[in-house]
Amino acid sequence: MAKLISKTYGEALYELALEENKVDSFTEEIRILQQILAENQDLSRLINHPKIVKEEKLQVMRNIFEGKMDKELLGFLSLIITKDRYNEIDSILQYFLDQVKELKGIGVVYVTTAEALKVPQRELVIAKLLETTKYQQMEMHYTVDKSLIGGMVIRIGDRVVDSSIKSKLDALQKKLMKIQLA
Repeated sequence: MAKLISKTYGEALYELALEENKVDSFTEEIRILQQILAENQDLSRLINHPKIVKEEKLQVMRNIFEGKMDKELLGFLSLIITKDRYNEIDSILQYFLDQVKELKGIGVVYVTTAEALKVPQRELVIAKLLETTKYQQMEMHYTVDKSLIGGMVIRIGDRVVDSSIKSKLDALQKKLMKIQLA
């Protein structure tokens, strides 16, 4: 359900940005908003508090952001509070940013390897991804998982390429388990 909420509201925000020709300005303001919300957990607790009435929550947001944020974006933030969707604000804003990255041809890639990749290896991975995908640019996220033994796992959106030794061993084990000894 949370994914549906973030998609619905995130898509509406994205469509608004396209309609108003404000994709870049919204993107910049949303990144700043994310940073403000991350640094001020008390604000989130206040907005999510069930005993504080919506009008007070809206007034707090207006006091903080009015004149400092695009009025359409402030209106969207007010809508989220009014509809009791503020607890999904992070995923809504992230959905918007993901849509903007798609629009600009930026692929978000998560690479997991057994050992940290050196710079030439990273450059090779990026070059191969640019060659084999529709993206013109890559936003790379690297992690190390020693349990992979070797190889790598690459995730772009909902596509996963798993060439790790661990997964190959798991697949081999499953095949061996199916073999019946005569």
